[in-house]
Amino acid sequence: MQTIKRSGSQPSTKGTAEYFTGNVLIDPLFQATEPSRVSAALVTFEPGARSAWHTHPLGQNLVVTSGMGWTQCEGGPKKEIRQGDIISCPCNKRHWHGATATTAMSHIAIQEALDGKVVEWMEKVTDEVYLAKVEQD
Repeated sequence: MQTIKRSGSQPSTKGTAEYFTGNVLIDPLFQATEPSRVSAALVTFEPGARSAWHTHPLGQNLVVTSGMGWTQCEGGPKKEIRQGDIISCPCNKRHWHGATATTAMSHIAIQEALDGKVVEWMEKVTDEVYLAKVEQD
C-alpha cells in the first residue's frame, strides 16, 4: 500500500556539533523500508555551516534545492554548488559539503545503507580547508 508522509509531520533535528560546524537543520524525508536500503533527508546549512569529513559505504547523491554551497572530495579541489546541481559522492571517498561563508544552502541527501550503516564520520573540516580558494569549472 502506498503511504504519504505529510509535510511537517516529521520533526526537524539540529545537526550535532560532533558532525557539523555551524547551524544545520535536518528534515527526514524517508527511511529505508526493507528490502530497500535507500533513505533521504533535506539538510539546510546556514552561512558558514558545513559537515565534518565523512564517507558513505555505498556512496551518496546530493540534490541542491536552494542557495549556494561548497563541496570537496579529499585530494581534489573545493567546488561551488548551486540550486539544481546534483553531486554524486563515490563509495567510501572522504568528502564534506556545506554552505558558503555568506550564503545558506539546502540539499536533499540520498544514500543507501550497507549492513545498516549509511555514514562514517571523521574529523571536522578546518577553517583553512573550508575557506580555501574555489576551483572554477
